[in-house]
Amino acid sequence: MPGARGIRPGFSLVFLREAAQFRKRPFLPFLTVLLPLMLMGVLSIVFSQGLATRLPIAVLNLDGSDLSRTIIRTVDATPDAAVVMQVSDLGEGRRLILSGKVHGLLMIPKDLERDVFAGRRPEVVFFYNTQRMTAGNLTLRGVNAALAGVEAGIRLSLRTARGQPADIAQSSLAPIPVQINPLFNPTLNYTHFLLTALLPAILQTVVVTTMAYSIGRDAETRHRLRVLRRLGGGLWPAMIAKMLPYTLVFLFVLGVADALLLVHFGLPLRGDRLLLLAAGILFILANQFFGALIGLVLKPMQSAVSIATLITAPAFGFMGIGFPRIGMNAFAYHWGQILPGTWYLMARIDQTVRGTPLDLSVRPIAVLLFMAIFFASMTALRLETIGRRADRAKRVAVPTEAIA
Repeated sequence: MPGARGIRPGFSLVFLREAAQFRKRPFLPFLTVLLPLMLMGVLSIVFSQGLATRLPIAVLNLDGSDLSRTIIRTVDATPDAAVVMQVSDLGEGRRLILSGKVHGLLMIPKDLERDVFAGRRPEVVFFYNTQRMTAGNLTLRGVNAALAGVEAGIRLSLRTARGQPADIAQSSLAPIPVQINPLFNPTLNYTHFLLTALLPAILQTVVVTTMAYSIGRDAETRHRLRVLRRLGGGLWPAMIAKMLPYTLVFLFVLGVADALLLVHFGLPLRGDRLLLLAAGILFILANQFFGALIGLVLKPMQSAVSIATLITAPAFGFMGIGFPRIGMNAFAYHWGQILPGTWYLMARIDQTVRGTPLDLSVRPIAVLLFMAIFFASMTALRLETIGRRADRAKRVAVPTEAIA
């Protein structure tokens, strides 16, 4: 067993020292591996169906005619909405929507059938909760599709009743037919874009906070930083060796999550897998250096972790999945711009569901490369400043001890 003097400082010594922290501190493997994979598993169960269907709605039928019952049956037959109950007044329907028991209320006005066949334009009203954007929009889509089908059927029957041939009446209803072809995510599978976006948001928070904790713990006191510098044969080599075990762990987690999405959920890979791999590596490195920079600048370590969480936790809201980034205000838009997760998500979607050509895929990867270099440079500059201060303090201390 070699003594302390026989241990040679260098890259491998710091690497092995940091890797041993996963055994000494059980919460590190939990934070870096188990927690993101557990969250991924929970989200996979939540979005396992892929598409929300048969969302419950209520009906207020004030007409009671054959036409109103046809409308109700047609709405109930759509894949998006399911008529689960009928109410007696608007107040009851409002309470049901607020309680979450239904996602919308379809109100059929009085004398609907009479007004329709008299040539008037009565209105069928649909109430839904806009705070629940996805559920509300899906039920609205189902009701609109059903009403459009019923309206077309009424127009066709009126034209044929007047003696117009059925084929001519049919063509006159849509003189310019529109063929709709969704290019990306044609099945509207939420797993293929929502679950794919949630993973980078979760992993980004984990990476930045973990590195802020790990680096901040050594940078908290001069003594710990001097030990790290001596073990690594220099502050910068020691920092790279300290970060490398976490890089490998985070790449493993990202690989497991991608394997789940690609193999189990059938996420398409229409682009270049090498570009996707390069984007993932740059995403991890950019977040690591970002967290390291926070850990070196902010003290104590608890403050660094808190600020890192505060910056990255709301990232999903600014990535442009739930709400388009072009419609955000300047603060939200630029917040999303400075986070690596936004650009990684863009590259990720480009290389999976979109199959974006190479010339259009370069920008998000170039931005990720710039971010990794920028945060690494700022980290190196901070390390250089810390190193100069330590050398200056050492030079001042030596003459003082000699005089004493």
